[in-house]
Amino acid sequence: MSRRVSLPTADDLFRPTADPDNPDAEPAPAAPKKAAVRAVPDAPEQPAAPKRPSGRIRHDEKMTVYVTSEELMEIEHVRLLLRGQHGLAVDRGRLVREALSLVLADFEAHGEDSALVRRLRAE
Repeated sequence: MSRRVSLPTADDLFRPTADPDNPDAEPAPAAPKKAAVRAVPDAPEQPAAPKRPSGRIRHDEKMTVYVTSEELMEIEHVRLLLRGQHGLAVDRGRLVREALSLVLADFEAHGEDSALVRRLRAE
């Protein structure tokens, strides 16, 4: 007996279904497949609104980051300062997402002159 799990294919998951208003009707034929898909979308015509960190939502993706004990203590210290002095109860994940958002926005706005590029070059 194979221990491998059998999962449905994309065609099974996204197959046409019956019309709820007319259950006796045949399912609609599948849409024709596109010849090419761009990996990178075209640039937006209007300037994009500033990106905001995701905040308190359910996150579907996970990334593990290793930090030194000193870095972890600094993060925890800032978290406690935000709570004690500013009344902001945030967890470490939210704090890191906010900091990451600030760094990425600075990089997007200033590119070569961003703090990220300067710090990485200084190493």
